[in-house]
Amino acid sequence: MFFSGDPSTRKRVDLGGRSTKERDRQKLLEQTRLERNRRLWLRQQNSAALQIQKCFRGRKAVEAERVKVREQFFLTYGKRCQNVDRHCFGPDSDFLSQLLFFFNPESVTDFSTLVEACRLLQQFVENGGGILGLFAGIGYSTKHAHVEYRAKQVAYACIQAVHRNRIQLKDQLFMTSSESSASTILLLETVVLLIDPCLPWACKIVSYLLQRNTLSLFREIALVGKDIGLWKGGKCVALKGFVNVKSFCGFITVRSVSSFPLKVAFIARKAAREAQWSTAALKFMFNLFPTVTRICGIYCKLLLDKLGLIFEKSANSQGSVRQVSSLERLLALIMSHICQRPCICPNIAPEWSFASQILTIPFLWQIFPFLKETFTTPELSQHYFHQMALCAKSNAKVLPNDISSEFPGYACLLGNVLEAAGVAFAQPDCPLDMVRKIKLVGNGVYRGSVATRYPTKVCVAFSAIDFVTIATFLLEALPPIQAGSKEIVTLSVVNIKLSWLCSLYIFFNIASDSIMAEDEMIVGDDSKVKDLNKDLEKQISNAIDPRFLLQLTNVLFRGLPLVNGSYKERPSDKEVAAVGAACAFLHVTFNILPLERIMTVLAYRTELVLVIWNFMKRCHENQRWSYLSEQFAYLPADAPGWLLPLAVFCPVYKHMLMIVHNEEFYEQDKPLSLKDIRCLVVILRQALWQLLWLNPVPLKPTMDVSALKKHPVEFIQHRVSIVASELLSQLQDWNNRRQFTPPSDFHADGVNENFMSQAMIENTRANDILRQAPFLVPFTSRVKIFTERNGSHAVFARNRFRIRRDHVLEDAFNQLSTLSEEDLREPIRVTFINEFGVEEAGIDGGGIFKDFMENITRAAFDVQYGLFKETTDHLLYPNPGSGMIHDQHLQFFHFLGTILAKAMFEGILVDIPFATFFLSKLKQKYNYLNDLPSLDPELYRHLIFLKHYEGDISELELYFVIVNNEYGEQTVEELLPGGKNARVTNENVITFIHLVANHRLNFQIRQQSSHFLRGFQQLVQKDWIDMFNEHELQLLISGSVDGFDIDDLRSFTNYAGGYNSEHYVIDMFWEVLKEFSVENQRKFLKFVTGCSRGPLLGFKHLEPTFCIQRAAGNASEEALDRLPTSATCMNLLKLPPYRRLSISHLNWCKPGGNYRGSSEHQQPMLCRKAIGYTCDQSAGQDVHMLGLLQYHRSDARYTDAGPSKLVLPAISA
Repeated sequence: MFFSGDPSTRKRVDLGGRSTKERDRQKLLEQTRLERNRRLWLRQQNSAALQIQKCFRGRKAVEAERVKVREQFFLTYGKRCQNVDRHCFGPDSDFLSQLLFFFNPESVTDFSTLVEACRLLQQFVENGGGILGLFAGIGYSTKHAHVEYRAKQVAYACIQAVHRNRIQLKDQLFMTSSESSASTILLLETVVLLIDPCLPWACKIVSYLLQRNTLSLFREIALVGKDIGLWKGGKCVALKGFVNVKSFCGFITVRSVSSFPLKVAFIARKAAREAQWSTAALKFMFNLFPTVTRICGIYCKLLLDKLGLIFEKSANSQGSVRQVSSLERLLALIMSHICQRPCICPNIAPEWSFASQILTIPFLWQIFPFLKETFTTPELSQHYFHQMALCAKSNAKVLPNDISSEFPGYACLLGNVLEAAGVAFAQPDCPLDMVRKIKLVGNGVYRGSVATRYPTKVCVAFSAIDFVTIATFLLEALPPIQAGSKEIVTLSVVNIKLSWLCSLYIFFNIASDSIMAEDEMIVGDDSKVKDLNKDLEKQISNAIDPRFLLQLTNVLFRGLPLVNGSYKERPSDKEVAAVGAACAFLHVTFNILPLERIMTVLAYRTELVLVIWNFMKRCHENQRWSYLSEQFAYLPADAPGWLLPLAVFCPVYKHMLMIVHNEEFYEQDKPLSLKDIRCLVVILRQALWQLLWLNPVPLKPTMDVSALKKHPVEFIQHRVSIVASELLSQLQDWNNRRQFTPPSDFHADGVNENFMSQAMIENTRANDILRQAPFLVPFTSRVKIFTERNGSHAVFARNRFRIRRDHVLEDAFNQLSTLSEEDLREPIRVTFINEFGVEEAGIDGGGIFKDFMENITRAAFDVQYGLFKETTDHLLYPNPGSGMIHDQHLQFFHFLGTILAKAMFEGILVDIPFATFFLSKLKQKYNYLNDLPSLDPELYRHLIFLKHYEGDISELELYFVIVNNEYGEQTVEELLPGGKNARVTNENVITFIHLVANHRLNFQIRQQSSHFLRGFQQLVQKDWIDMFNEHELQLLISGSVDGFDIDDLRSFTNYAGGYNSEHYVIDMFWEVLKEFSVENQRKFLKFVTGCSRGPLLGFKHLEPTFCIQRAAGNASEEALDRLPTSATCMNLLKLPPYRRLSISHLNWCKPGGNYRGSSEHQQPMLCRKAIGYTCDQSAGQDVHMLGLLQYHRSDARYTDAGPSKLVLPAISA
């Protein structure tokens, strides 16, 4: 508490400043640090300068020494190596040591010296002894290190010499071994000799060359001579002459296996120089090779490579022999080195591997066709596919720099890999789907006979899946390949052999404008991606052809269960891997290549639909979707597991349903059973609701393929939402044709008031669902939205029509055609002119317009007028021969489209039953074979008979023409160019069937439908119509064909003038109305509302509400003699207070009877009058007020007071 006198214990107080001593100390430390760094930098500079000087002096010394050694070498061995013998290549000679020491590949003299040395080396080897004895003598085991070092240096020097002089030697790069005088051939053939697989140092030399990145040198060499190689690659030389085959085969059988390959090569090459070989002899030799190959392994397989020849078989000849370039044989030896056992080659970086450096050469297999044959052997292709798949999975950037923007490395690699895979998959008993265990042995990992380098001890690999992984990875980076211009398919009598797939391809080319509209939007061009070279695009697109897809799916799905499997079993790991790989590859392919090239073969030639459906159903039944998310490598673990399968299944199955006919779908359970389809509907509905409402895609629908790389998950979600909604809409169409599941199965469970309120607003999530997947929303809810969006809301009408009763159609056409689109949306008031030219009394409050609309539609759509025809089911469709009756028939169709749109716009139901295929035209949909029954069931049955005809169809004498018979005038139209001369055969009958259906459903009425649609869309937008399918659209136009619900009408009826719901007259009224037939009930509804059909949503939505008003104050005899009147614009019925009616009186009342009698007998007559009936004694039949309105219009009158009231005069009984 008090100061003790010790200053060390005194509390220090910081006053916020620093002493000058401390500042000086910090400054001194900083200066010292800077000085220390400056001196260190000076020492480093001096040290670097000394090293540079030493290096420079060393190089000068080495160069001087090289000059001395070069001079001494030329003095000893001569500039042309004229003093060199076979002992100079031995281990004790300085010939190779001196040559390799001073060799400079850019020096012409040194280059010539090395070429001459190689020529002598090959000459000494051919004369006998072998290259092993030439290099090592008899003491290889004691001098192997020195011998191997010199062999490595010689091989690398030869490759370096060719690489450094590749520009000057470009004409020699692809020469064959027969042209042995060429310097390039001598150098490359020397390397071939040095890395022969039978030599003990072969693995070490190949390992040394790979470590020196010689594959990059070969890449640059091949790129320089690429154009020449492309020309020579397709050259096929047929060798003629004879050879002593017996002596040749005898040599094969007596020589030892170890020296067989080399000796055969040299003897065969010498024989080829001295005498030409016959093709027969070579063929005999090739037939012998399989047996020899089993003895000598892969060495004998490369015998032709050593000979420099390839035997090729073609369709036009028995065989020919093509020469192979030395560069190609050298690459084949290096590439196939992995098949040698044991292999001690160390790991090399992936960017310097064969796949990165050589397979990225554009059109590699055209330059080196023999290299392609070697690469596609099972062991090699498996190894390299797996090696590339590891890089793809790790997203390693291992490709060299692009040659140009038109030849990116990934695209060149993709084209070469696809071509090679096509050849590999085409081999019989392709083993690429087999599971192989990889065991660690020594320093290498062996898979079968393939040596690899992977740090795992045991793993499982699928080579086909490896290939799919590579192809998917590379396809994602590829810009979309657009379909070329559509070629006109011409058929002739000679070459009309079209396969079933080609037939479907032609048909889909016809319909591609409508089928591919959405897909073309998704696969739009990315303006930021430069176009590929056209030949490269062609190589890639041609590689993924139908045959390739068929082979790939067969390999991937081999052994997987189909639909008949047990759904209680969970998918195996192999099945998950195969389906995931196939779906990832096809999903990317669908967005890159034109769909019409690949979709047909997937739908009809493969088991893709069955395999994926069986897989999805088992996952759905066993709740395994989350497990798939973890196993699929293409998508992250948090993505839904059903995304990938649905992305592929939906478009393929949708494509299949376009061609399947009704019997196959409903009765034969092709391709899926109806039970499975019901399950599919549930899966699609749940997936769509999750994608569109619960977890919506944040990306815009206009995104293109660039999003595939930037946002793969969002892109596939968007893609699945499109294809799933299209498929579910198509399944709903099938359900409307013949119901196999309740319509409610298509409705989402989460549609509530909140959803409906959002659906009314543009650019909301619910509104987007209504546009993309309207079937998820119940029909009644969509009708509410439609009615609220449409209808004129103006109070006053600017447009008034004067319509003559006997010229309704003509007057309406002339006056309505002058209105603009804006005027059409406004209310229209109608005044009728009777046959005497006098305006009929009355004020149009809407009821007269309803009457006008029903009259004009009845007249215009009457088949007697000639614009429309009827099917066998009495459904209407445009008359193909309308132009023969009306000159202005197309203008009339435009007018009728406007009339129909106006009726729907105003909510007026009209009794016009359209054919289903014509309603598809209002939705701008394309009609297919399964739509033909709605037009001509008999023609449909005949076409299906042709499809399943087992005999020779050509005997039926059918041609690609169709005969039209309109009003007795027959015309013949060709279905294809040259169709008159193209006979229908078993090969092209599918084409004929679909072309006939296309002609009848689409082509024949294209003009009428187009003009009708233009008029229709003046008032009703396409987005509004797309909310409904064809069946629902017919309900929207005409309402239900069944009678209306009288109880529903009674529940929503108002009463006025003293009536109430319990009044005896009202009870009597409803009882009598229920006794009426459906037709008479509709006539009553027509009398009181102006329309014979009830509202779609029930009478609750009738505007205004139906009302029954008392017509007189008391039930006097004068009041009882009055007939009921109606105000249709107000939906008002004025009913006099008739007395109670007994059922016996109702039964006694019969047509033609005399109702004038006692007051008791007058009641039933008056009750009949109450609902609009009276007795016409002359006709002897019941006459409805609607009939009087139509046939006795001159006797009717309209009152001017109040609402429009129709008063019909009584007819005396």
